[in-house]
Amino acid sequence: MAGVGVVVLNPVLRRSIRLVNTKYIRAISTSKKNRETVGLAEPTSKSETTESTAVSKKNWVSYGFDFKNEEDDRNAMHSAFFFSITLCIVFGGFVFTYYPDVMLRDWSQREAYLELRRREALGLPPIDRNLIDPSKIVLPSDEELRGTEIII
Repeated sequence: MAGVGVVVLNPVLRRSIRLVNTKYIRAISTSKKNRETVGLAEPTSKSETTESTAVSKKNWVSYGFDFKNEEDDRNAMHSAFFFSITLCIVFGGFVFTYYPDVMLRDWSQREAYLELRRREALGLPPIDRNLIDPSKIVLPSDEELRGTEIII
């Protein structure tokens, strides 16, 4: 029987073939790689201590505050963001929101509505044409206005 072959698969290979046919395949490995770990010898002198800390912190990326010391860099970053975000934006927004009306815009609008209501109740126009008595207004004479352009 040349041409007929019987293949016997071991259970592990049979399971992997079954996994290929299903949709539940993990294509990304989540295990630690051997090249990501670093073995260090015990430092014997002060110079070796600085070299070993430099080797162990080789993946450190500075935030831009201190390029030599990671702890100072992190402290400066945290304090800068605390002062800029918490104090300036949060407390600054709170003060801006609840600061009193210095220009008295709310007061002047309320007064305008009260005056309009009073004039409507008396039957007067909303704005009087002669708000200021014309006899009290002093206008310049024609000789004083000579050569002055008047735009109306």
